[in-house]
This record gives sequence, C-alpha cells and structure tokens, in this order.
Amino acid sequence: MDKRSGVEQGREADGLSTAAETPAGEECAGGVVRYRCESCGNLTRFDVVSERRTRAFYHFTLGGELTVEDEEVLSEEIIEISCRWCGNGGHCYTLGS
Repeated sequence: MDKRSGVEQGREADGLSTAAETPAGEECAGGVVRYRCESCGNLTRFDVVSERRTRAFYHFTLGGELTVEDEEVLSEEIIEISCRWCGNGGHCYTLGS
C-alpha cells in the first residue's frame, strides 16, 4: 500500500517535486531552475533563500575596484521558496525537466 497522499502522487505524475526533494542545481530546459506555486499557479515570482558555496577569481584594480571573474558554484542548498503573489511557502515546487 502506498502511504503517500493523492496530492503527492499527483505531483510525481505531473513532473513536480518539492524543493526539499529536488537536488540543488536541477535544471529545466534552458539551464534555469523553474518553480510553481500549487496554491495560486504562479510561475514567475518567488523569494528564494539559499546557501551557496563558490570559488571565484577576484580581480582588483589598482584603484581598489573589484571584478569577480570565473565564479564556480561548488554547492548550493535551497533553504526556502515562497510565492511572491500569495506568500505561501509550503506549496512551491520545482518543475521537472
């Protein structure tokens, strides 16, 4: 017997997964992670809190101005995703690729 709710099973069938279930860096077509709010249907506006570890080349001019070059993301963890339209954070999911 499958103990998942019908909503959870439906998400899998629709190619959706929760932010916690999605590995950091999962990308959709075009190389961009896409989200969807299940409460209001929003696909465009989200507040995303993440922790990111990067390696970058810092190039300072003699005047002290910084240019960051060749930044590489070593690891990234999505902490929280909330919908900008309805404010709901519990029903935002990454779209499957």
